[in-house]
This record gives sequence, structure tokens and C-alpha cells, in this order.
Amino acid sequence: MLDKEKWKKKFKAILSLDSHPGHISAGFAVGVFISFTPFFGLHTPMAIAIAFMFRLNKLTCLTGAWVNTPFTVVPILGLSYKLGRVLLGRTPGELHLKHELSWQYALKLLDRHGTAILLGTSILGFLAAIIGYFLCYWLVVHFRRKDETLNELTEEMEEVGEDLEQ
Repeated sequence: MLDKEKWKKKFKAILSLDSHPGHISAGFAVGVFISFTPFFGLHTPMAIAIAFMFRLNKLTCLTGAWVNTPFTVVPILGLSYKLGRVLLGRTPGELHLKHELSWQYALKLLDRHGTAILLGTSILGFLAAIIGYFLCYWLVVHFRRKDETLNELTEEMEEVGEDLEQ
């Protein structure tokens, strides 16, 4: 497990990436959306593939893909299921989960409740991605204001609207 100083160092490395804050935030937002999908075990490969396909920031896309942790996945899955059922015009029933996350169980669950789960996770993932984008953008800009060189670079990037060639 990483200690507090290592976490701070990794967090600072992300916030001081030599890239436009919008580019950093877009990668994070896409990763957050991916983290809400019910494709457990595929979040990391999906984040890497999408980051390469759409030329997103790979580090922030991966970081965003790890937002939904084993501690939050069950409540989010349950809420997604209820939301999906409501949007499909059905009563918001309970989603009964076993204490296993095997591929066979996941496929059986998706076969039975897939439409509601996919709809709910897409909506919640999209909302979380929007929040994640603006939160990440604010954190990057706020962090960079503390460093004169980074602040100057960020202001130029925001003015031009893209990364600066060095």
C-alpha cells in the first residue's frame, strides 16, 4: 500500500502534467465513465484502448477508471439498476446480488437485468464524468496557480485553447 507521501507525489505529478487542463480533465472524465460500466475486470484495458484511440491523456484516463472501487461498486450497481428500471417504465425493484463477482455470474446478471443496468450505469457514469471533468479541471488550474511557471504555462494554454509546442 502506498503511503501518504507517495500518494501526494503521484497526485502532484498528475496535476503538473505538461498538457492543457482540458486535455487532462477529458482523459479523467472518460476514465470515470468507464469505471461506472458493469464490465468488471475490463476497466483498465478499456481505459488504455480508448485513451489511445481518442488521444486522451493515458495517465488521467487510467486514474479515472479506478474511481469506482470494490467498496462503491455494489451501491452504484444497485442504484444504476433502479434508475434503469424507472427509465424503462418499470417498478424500481431490488437487485439481489450474490457474494461473488465471477464472469459466469456477471453474464447471468446482465442477461437477466442487462438493459436496466446498462441504461442506469450509462446515465450515472455520464453524470459522474461531467462532475469529474470540472473537478479535475479546477484542481489542475488551482494547483498550477501556486507555481509561477506552471501558472504562466496554463494561462497561455487556456488563451490559445490547446497545448503549447515546446
